[in-house]
Amino acid sequence: MSIADIILEQIIQTSNNNITITDEKGIILYTNNDHWSIYDAEPKNYIGESVFKLQEQGVLTPSITAAVLDKKHPTKIMQHTKRGKIIMSTAYPIFDKSGGIIRVISYAIDQTEISNLQDQYEQLERKLKGYQTEVEELRGKKETHYRSKEMQQILKTLQRVANADATVLMTGESGVGKSMLARNLHTYGNRQKEPFIEVNCSTIPINLFESEMFGYESGSFTGAQKNGKQGLIEQAHNGTLFLDEIGELPLAMQAKLLKVLQEKKFMRIGGNEEHCVDFRLVAATNKDLEKMVQKGEFRLDLYYRLNVIPIHIPSLRDRKEDISLLINHYVELINRKYKTTKKLHSSTYEILLKYRWPGNVRELENLIERLILTSEEAIIWPNSLPSSILGQETINGEEVSLIEQFVIEDHNLKDVMERVEKLMISKAQKHCKSTYEMAEYLGISQPSVVRKLKKYKEPMQ
Repeated sequence: MSIADIILEQIIQTSNNNITITDEKGIILYTNNDHWSIYDAEPKNYIGESVFKLQEQGVLTPSITAAVLDKKHPTKIMQHTKRGKIIMSTAYPIFDKSGGIIRVISYAIDQTEISNLQDQYEQLERKLKGYQTEVEELRGKKETHYRSKEMQQILKTLQRVANADATVLMTGESGVGKSMLARNLHTYGNRQKEPFIEVNCSTIPINLFESEMFGYESGSFTGAQKNGKQGLIEQAHNGTLFLDEIGELPLAMQAKLLKVLQEKKFMRIGGNEEHCVDFRLVAATNKDLEKMVQKGEFRLDLYYRLNVIPIHIPSLRDRKEDISLLINHYVELINRKYKTTKKLHSSTYEILLKYRWPGNVRELENLIERLILTSEEAIIWPNSLPSSILGQETINGEEVSLIEQFVIEDHNLKDVMERVEKLMISKAQKHCKSTYEMAEYLGISQPSVVRKLKKYKEPMQ
């Protein structure tokens, strides 16, 4: 070994940088131990090892030196180790006089903490936006914590009519938040300290509907309570009665409800004494009551009585500005409920922002709760999301129809999942320039990407 080689080796071994030098075939000539410790590799002498072999073994994922030998120009990439570390690797080729590569020098820097800090920063930034909105609301700068103009206008309307006793009819798809807005209306008004009675008309059996709504006197029928029972309408006295899914109300009950609304009086089953009642009525439905009226399924006079202040609540996909705020809200709320500190990875967050949310706010809340409860890691990656959401990430009509076609053609869950997985791998290849970018895009590790590319025989990038 020449004096120059000895000096060079000492420089590399004593350097604070993680350095490796290879020849034109990718054989390691010089390296220091620190370079391999950040890859979580076993302590050994890597002199004489091929970077191509180490890449196949998954030690280098991928090898920066291999990339430089292929591209023949300086290259910078991000690598993932087996234990999830993120390494920023930079390499430079050294050419001879004829332009051929004779050496490649590479440097590696552990970026794991910086990446984690970046994720934490993004989480904090989203939270701060949510808090800023709430602070502005408290200061009176905004009427609502919603960002969409439609929802801001709805809450302004609710606040204006809160102290009036006019009936409010809320319409909109299932899960858009009609119950929550009904509670908001109750809270805004002068009945806020009185009862808020919520009745889901679709869950009460027809044969029990009258007794549940109007109550009954003792001994009215077999099985009746000894002292009788107060009905839901009576329980709402001086407060708010919220009738959800009012389109499911039986016709016979529609007539009795109309009478209560007109006269503010009712009679219990088995009783002979009328009771006066005073309540604010709020009704909600996901059905088209006008069409039900035309078909004879809903009373016209009751419809007019309910439709005094109509409020239509748009679906979540039609007010995308609210999705990020709702995600932040439910992540914080459910973490507090279960005393956890789970967070969404930025790529997971982006997928949820693009999702169509056919189940609206209810689906969003349920999904966040499921992710927080079932995720083993503190950071929730995209691979924790249901395949139904991953398959509709960009709402590309062709891709959605393909997935539906998979389900129709094949009832074997494993086969369908593999076909969807292959579709996602192919899609990631179109969007990404390297296997690392594909890993970030799909929310899985880079070695997993390499394995899946080999599995589906897709060309590596």
